[in-house]
Amino acid sequence: MRIKIKYLLIYCLFTLGLTAQNKLTKDNTSAKQDVSSLKKSKGEKEIATIDMYLQYNNLSDSVQVDTTLSIKKAYKFNYLQKDKFGLMPFANIGQTYNSLTFNSWDTSTAPSFGARARHFNYLEHDDIYYYEVPTPWTRLTYKTAFEQGQMLDAFFTVNLSRQFNFAIAYKGLRSLGNYQNVLTSTGNFRFISNYNSKNQKYHAKGYFVAQDLLNNENGGLQSDDIINFTSGNAEFLDRSVFDPQFEDAENTLEGKRFYLEQSYDIIKKKDSLSNNKLAFFNKISFEDKYYQYSQTTAATTFFGNAFTTSVNDKVKLEDFKTAIGFQYSNNLLGNVEFALNYTDINYGYDSLVILSDETITNRIQSNYFGVEGAYSKSYKGFDLVAKGGLNLSDTFVGSYLDGVISLKLNEDIAFSGGISINSRLANYNYLLYQSDYINYNWYNLENFNNVNTQQIKFNLNSKKWFNASLDLSNIDNYTYFNLDETTSDGVNVIKPEQYTKPLQYFRLKLQKEFKVGNFALDNTLMFQNVVSDDNVLNVPSFITRNTLYYSNDIFKKSMLLQTGVTLNYFSKYNMNGYDPLLAEFYTQNDTELGGFPMLDFFVNAKVRQTRIFFKIEHFNSSMTGYDYFSAPNNPYRDFAIRFGLVWDFFL
Repeated sequence: MRIKIKYLLIYCLFTLGLTAQNKLTKDNTSAKQDVSSLKKSKGEKEIATIDMYLQYNNLSDSVQVDTTLSIKKAYKFNYLQKDKFGLMPFANIGQTYNSLTFNSWDTSTAPSFGARARHFNYLEHDDIYYYEVPTPWTRLTYKTAFEQGQMLDAFFTVNLSRQFNFAIAYKGLRSLGNYQNVLTSTGNFRFISNYNSKNQKYHAKGYFVAQDLLNNENGGLQSDDIINFTSGNAEFLDRSVFDPQFEDAENTLEGKRFYLEQSYDIIKKKDSLSNNKLAFFNKISFEDKYYQYSQTTAATTFFGNAFTTSVNDKVKLEDFKTAIGFQYSNNLLGNVEFALNYTDINYGYDSLVILSDETITNRIQSNYFGVEGAYSKSYKGFDLVAKGGLNLSDTFVGSYLDGVISLKLNEDIAFSGGISINSRLANYNYLLYQSDYINYNWYNLENFNNVNTQQIKFNLNSKKWFNASLDLSNIDNYTYFNLDETTSDGVNVIKPEQYTKPLQYFRLKLQKEFKVGNFALDNTLMFQNVVSDDNVLNVPSFITRNTLYYSNDIFKKSMLLQTGVTLNYFSKYNMNGYDPLLAEFYTQNDTELGGFPMLDFFVNAKVRQTRIFFKIEHFNSSMTGYDYFSAPNNPYRDFAIRFGLVWDFFL
């Protein structure tokens, strides 16, 4: 694997070195460059407008950089910088989130790395964007944290020429938190670049991401302290006086990923009337990551007996992928893509575990080929997009197919529907896990079958009426962590299990904003239901977020002001528990949580290119009862005042 990294680095640096030699010229007239070329005023002075600042996802769909202030931007102003509807945060920023909804679909044909509770802020391939800007652009995002800390995301991008762009960014967080031993310290570094040759035949884009996510873990409140929390005992309103389950544990997720994609047009479309385009492409990716749990003194009363007096569990994954293929487009046929890929994975530990009745191996290693393809076509207002993949492996059997048909009925109403089919192995930590704790050792690669998911989905978007999404999923061999038993001395035994019966999952999400003058009411509702013979997948039947706010331009329209109140609520259900050793959530059916309102008051403002966010979080915490939890024994956040800003610079 080290050899692969070396050649990959040399390959990336060589490509970027070649591209950096191009100078800015004014005689470049490609279609993409026309969009981003500098416009000229009457005095022939070059000026840049906001619509020239573009960003692209991995599908090369361009979107304009948005510096406006809206209620949806307020929803995304958080640690994840995403709308966290359906996620229940823990007490400290940077900790994990309990998922109130279930996402059954992905396009992976291979297992994912474990410790999924640590991955909410772990940037995946689809989270990376590429940029094209007429002038340098800088964005600073800042937000206060809890006790001795803050979050800062600094981003900068520039086009060194019309052909070559690079971006560099770093998001860092440190937050001590209000409870003992819940410190979070995280960092996400990104370097991104893309290049297009002058004749627009050669294209390259790539990135390097390095991430370090550390969390101290305290195991939540001790059971004896639950009554002290829920009763609102004045002596415990200072949350630091609680004695947690343990004070010397931490887990860390670290990862580095290199990615490079390049293509060359053999036959290039000259205009919309040209019939054919043929391009060959190559993709190469390497990710090296590990998860580690360490504890100075083994918490045997919490996790059970241990081999050693101190705990240091560490698991690694090396994942190398490459693909080579072609893209062909024809006005009559549509767009066709096909590729042959190769995967080499190495997951595991550095030693064997010998138990009384079995020996736990230390590695899952494999390399295999696969095929992937995609198709898209527009015809009489209909847009068809389909993609699929298949592993050519006897061990890592996997496949997926995803197809969507969309139709824009008129200027306001857009409709889409699709079907998705997926089959793959469960995540690696279900298949193989080793720990210094005796209960946390298993090997299931030969025992667990593929998780099979079939889903149909529909979307309706309309500003006049409402936005709606509906999906129905059937899942066979659903795999989950389960609270297997609680021993007489109070130890929770968590085990991976596979549900051999089918289960069905239904989800309906509705969103509508009502406006009257300067007032608005934004509503998001979700209804869910799971049909199965056993309670293996638990979700609340109802989730809602409602925001009543006032918006207006003030100070002679030099400032846009928004202020209002947001209500978040979900119905009671058997909320998943959190296991800090696995960094995973598990199914439990002993404790019902939820049914409490969370009210936030906010004031947002925009002055030129600066957006300011001020929020009083959970201001009703002392008025509606101390029954708010993010997971069993893990309280939600108390009343807090926080603020932050997003500042854009365009040079």
